[in-house]
Amino acid sequence: MTIEELKYLKESEDNIEFKEAKENFPWNGGSHREQKDRRKCYLGYIVALANEGGGYLVLGMADKEPHQVVGSDFANGEIGALEDAVYEKLQIRVHIKELYDEKGLRVVLTTIPSRPNGKTLKFEGVPLMRTGDSLRNMSDDEVFKILSEQEPDFSAKICEGLSFNDLDRNAISLLKKAYSTKQSNQLFNSLDNKQALSDIGLIDNNKITYAALILVGKKEAISKYLPQSTINLEYRNSLTQINFDNRKIFTNPYFINIENLWELINQRNGNIPVQQGPYIYDIPFFNKEVIREALNNAISHRDYKLASEIVIKQFPNAMHIVNPGGFPKGVNIDNLLTVNSTPRNRLLSDVMAKTGVVERSGQGVDKIFYQTVSEAKPLPDYSRSDNYQVELRLSAIVEDKAFTLFIRQIQQDRLNKDKLSVLEVITLNKIRLGAKREDLDSVTLKKLENDKLIQKLGKTKGVHYSLSKMYYDFTGEKGKYSRITDWDENQVFFIILRHLQRYDKAKMSDFVELFEDRLTRKQVRYSVKKLVDKKDLKQEGSGKSTIYSVGDNYINTMKILSKAIDIGIEEMRKKGEIE
Repeated sequence: MTIEELKYLKESEDNIEFKEAKENFPWNGGSHREQKDRRKCYLGYIVALANEGGGYLVLGMADKEPHQVVGSDFANGEIGALEDAVYEKLQIRVHIKELYDEKGLRVVLTTIPSRPNGKTLKFEGVPLMRTGDSLRNMSDDEVFKILSEQEPDFSAKICEGLSFNDLDRNAISLLKKAYSTKQSNQLFNSLDNKQALSDIGLIDNNKITYAALILVGKKEAISKYLPQSTINLEYRNSLTQINFDNRKIFTNPYFINIENLWELINQRNGNIPVQQGPYIYDIPFFNKEVIREALNNAISHRDYKLASEIVIKQFPNAMHIVNPGGFPKGVNIDNLLTVNSTPRNRLLSDVMAKTGVVERSGQGVDKIFYQTVSEAKPLPDYSRSDNYQVELRLSAIVEDKAFTLFIRQIQQDRLNKDKLSVLEVITLNKIRLGAKREDLDSVTLKKLENDKLIQKLGKTKGVHYSLSKMYYDFTGEKGKYSRITDWDENQVFFIILRHLQRYDKAKMSDFVELFEDRLTRKQVRYSVKKLVDKKDLKQEGSGKSTIYSVGDNYINTMKILSKAIDIGIEEMRKKGEIE
């Protein structure tokens, strides 16, 4: 887009907004207090244009036609930082370009993508749209209409111009064999290729769908009709490295790419040995099932209308998988494991499920989490995902070999119907990492406690959980297990007493530090309070100035005990039992 082209565009017809912004333009509302005034800012117009399907915001040109160039100082020298700031605020990727006319006057052109299907963008909690020269709140009807949008099944659409000769016979053969095996239907494997594809919906009234192109299309046809469906695999020796050391572009249909992708990833795979008794088994850096499920999710859920490709970045100890398009409707980072989503590409997902490429729709994320946590690796990280892409980060680092043995032993000893679920494994992992009771699901906790896989420790508000003795047997830390499970009031007092015998007085922070690897702050406070109530400890002052010392009850008890010992010794001397 050039300045000359911009001059003759119309704001309402061409989804463009012009602002002079000669010296400055508010970024996010400036000093205005009223929302109707605050919204007339850079972020406000981006939100409104995105809600209208995308467009352009031009700073440095008059809003009347022909739009005269007046120049703008907005974000001068800070364009890169501005793009980052917009993304941080709105989770939307804009492109900002500086243009100059023949007089050297500067124009700032911001290209804004459309909002995601079924979602509105908001400025300070309010979805905005333009009306003439002003910005307004979207009406309830407008918001409801957007939220009710159904994303069309791109994969079921007919790929115009694609013929049966554009399909790969080898890929079709692999698909038929997989479907026959998965469905226990050997007759399907003997069907004519066109009939087989028609029976599972990849061909509709003799016309070829995009799902067929993605799964079994020849690479030449994919390059012509859907080049963004290719997959890039890049290898880097370091997480901080920008340029890749090696790159492979997979242009074949997915039924051929499935194994080829894994084979190339596996060439740089490694293993971590884990010993259980006399037996040693290996934990791979990258679990085949996890990688396969992550790739399957990327293929079946990505937005094929976007021109971007799937990118896999492999590092020695990590892997990042980025696919275009945000999470499917109704899915977010917080409900990944609990919500039943609507597939973005239903036909493609159904065929992949029926052929056994995926076990069933929606179960892939469960497998990714289950396998990763069972191997005591860091949780799969989706935190860098947004409305326009999903990014999954996987780590190859095994944090706790004993935990992998613990889960492995439990699952080996159980029938299939009784094996731990993904949520149960995640809960066990959270307990291993010291999660608080309020951060754990109470129903899952009860089941794990009944199964004797965890133990409840402490009382009332100090209740917390520990993994069972089996886990500490695997770690070889039997002493630690005794410490965390056997603590009672007398043991707490014994440790405190030893400290007071050395230092006479102490603060609560000193006691908390004494038990930092054994009791929570709440538990220490609870125990100290009980000892004060019994007068085994003496409390002076209040708040942060509170000081504790040995209490009168303990001192008196020790005097009585000392006197009793003296009497006993004297009596034994009289009887000649001691000299």
